[in-house]
Amino acid sequence: MVVAALVAVLIGWVLARRTGPGVRSRSGSGRGFVVTMGVVLPAIVLAFVYAIGLRDLRDLRDLGVPHDPRALVIEVTGHRWWWEARYPASGFVTANEIHVPTGKTVKLRLRTDDVNHSFWVPQLAVKTDLVAGRVNDMWLRAERDGVYRGQCAEYCGIQHGHMAFHVIAQPPAAFASWLTGQSRPAATPPGGAAARGLRVLQSSSCASCHSVRGTTSFRTHGRRCPRAPTPRARRPPAGAVDTPRPTRAR
Repeated sequence: MVVAALVAVLIGWVLARRTGPGVRSRSGSGRGFVVTMGVVLPAIVLAFVYAIGLRDLRDLRDLGVPHDPRALVIEVTGHRWWWEARYPASGFVTANEIHVPTGKTVKLRLRTDDVNHSFWVPQLAVKTDLVAGRVNDMWLRAERDGVYRGQCAEYCGIQHGHMAFHVIAQPPAAFASWLTGQSRPAATPPGGAAARGLRVLQSSSCASCHSVRGTTSFRTHGRRCPRAPTPRARRPPAGAVDTPRPTRAR
């Protein structure tokens, strides 16, 4: 708007000088065309664009307004190169998985533990940056059950492309059941894939960096690595890479 006003003033000044003493004007000089196309039409277009911008700005501002003071709060921390989701009201943590109730507004408190990241779930919300030294709030709402893939949208190092996560939207009753189950102490799996996975974890070097609630695994050397909530069968992590096994030539 400032640029449009400045252009209008300059055009008016030029027109005023052209109509001063000693200046001859010719009929049909096109002055009306210049005024219409150079002042009136741009002013209308700029005013229209400005009005649209104000509407979009209001929509973006609404994303930071608390819709429900009783909404579920999840603290999300970005690490290189994984996501930590903490449920402060229940006292447990998940890695690369964020469970939310369908049809409910959820408040996310975003922070980073190292470099800048950007939280992005294309099907649910716009990008929100995680800036070092700051806590940014955003609101997320899933209207349909399902698994929504998210991704870090700010280049953060060599494994940036694998810094993905899942937002799992569940019916409120199923989410409440999941929340209760995660809040209970972890039990040793009686058998199946979870039991086999537990044996692999405890017999390999994974437990020297990663920790799983309900096991004897722990972190060493001050490394920060993803932590699974319980030793259970679960979907592959969002950032997992399936490396094909080499085949022997015949």
